[in-house]
Amino acid sequence: MDLSIYQVDAFTCELFKGNPAGVCITPSALDEPLMLNIAREMAVSETAFLALDTMRLRWFTPKTEVKLCGHATLSTAHILKQQGWLNDGSEVVFHTLSGDLIARAKNDAIELIFPAPKLIKTQVCNELLTALGISASQLIDYLQFNDKELIVVDDEAIVSALSPDFSRLNQIPGRGVVVTAKAKTQNADFISRYFAPWVGIDEDPVTGSAHCALAVYWFEQLAKDDLFGYQASARGGYVRVSRQSEQAITLCGQAVSVLKGSLCLPAL
Repeated sequence: MDLSIYQVDAFTCELFKGNPAGVCITPSALDEPLMLNIAREMAVSETAFLALDTMRLRWFTPKTEVKLCGHATLSTAHILKQQGWLNDGSEVVFHTLSGDLIARAKNDAIELIFPAPKLIKTQVCNELLTALGISASQLIDYLQFNDKELIVVDDEAIVSALSPDFSRLNQIPGRGVVVTAKAKTQNADFISRYFAPWVGIDEDPVTGSAHCALAVYWFEQLAKDDLFGYQASARGGYVRVSRQSEQAITLCGQAVSVLKGSLCLPAL
C-alpha cells in the first residue's frame, strides 16, 4: 500500500529554514513499530503521526517516542490547513501524551496552545556546563523543567558560539538542555539553542516545546506577556510566545511544505 508522507519546515516562512518535521496522517492509527521505522526513514528530529478517527497525535524521533513536540504539531496543523481540513479562524484539538493540545489557523500562521511547564531551581551540574563549553562565571540561572535543563547565560554571543562535546554529553544522564540569553537585537527578545543527543538529536533547529519553558522564564524577567524568541541554530527560526493563562502558553509560527510523497509499504 502507499502511505502519504509530508515534510514541512516549521517556525519559518522560508524553505530550508526553521525545523523540518515529517507528517503522516492516516484514517486510523498505525502500529507503533511501523511509526518508529517511518521516523527513522524520515531522519528528521521528529515525525508526527495523526489518526483521523481519534485525532490522536504522536511524535517519534528516529530513536524513541516523545511526549511533546511543538514544531511537528505546527507542521501537522499546517498540512491539515493545506488539505482543506482546517480553515482560517477554526481550530483542531489533538489528543496527545501531554493532554489535549489546540491548534488554531490564523491567516498565514498557526497558533498552538501548549501547557506552561513549572521551572524549578536546581543544583548546577558542572559536568554538563563543561560539556557545553559554559563557564560558571557566564551563568545567570540554572533550572529544570520536564526532566530537562534550562541554562541562562549573560550574553547572547555565548549562546551563538556554543560548540558542545556531544560524546561527553552522552556520558551524563539527561533528556534535553536549553541554553538562552537576553537578545540584543530588535528582532527578538531572547535567543536560545537546544541540545538533546540523549534522544538522537544533537541540536534541534527550532524547538516549540522548549519555548514554553523559555516563555515562562522570560515573561517574568522582561515583565512582558508577549515575546519573540529566536533559536540560533544553523537553520534558525522565530517563535512568538504569549501568555494564554498561568497554565498555558500560546506559540505562534509559520510553516512551509517542502516534500510530498508516498511510502511504499506492504499491505497492512
